[in-house]
Amino acid sequence: MRNLLCGAMLCSIRLAYTSTRNVFTTSRLLIDQRWRERAGLPKNPNSYGPLTDGPDYTYLDGRPTPIGTRLKSRLLKQRELAEKIIQYSKEVDFAVERHEQILAEKENSKKRILAGKLKPKGMPIKGNNPQKK
Repeated sequence: MRNLLCGAMLCSIRLAYTSTRNVFTTSRLLIDQRWRERAGLPKNPNSYGPLTDGPDYTYLDGRPTPIGTRLKSRLLKQRELAEKIIQYSKEVDFAVERHEQILAEKENSKKRILAGKLKPKGMPIKGNNPQKK
């Protein structure tokens, strides 16, 4: 009888273990979000749009509404991104100009080397000229 109880307990423990072991599913996998990508929409519908970018309320008399904390953080993030874009574009422009300067310096050095080479002196001999008129 004791073996039977121990066997039943082990069986119930195994069932409990196996039943909880395979329950790891996420709701993200169950929802098909490919239609959002095909429609050109962001994966997260709350990332931007009129409901998230606009104010939560407006005054009827036309006063400006204060900026919300999330909107303020998004604006700051956009400003930081814009500053980074400007900085990177300046760096690319500088690199292009520097590359052009380096190429021009190489060309000038080649010209100086060619200009400094020995040149023949005097007049060429007329007898060596194969073309006679």
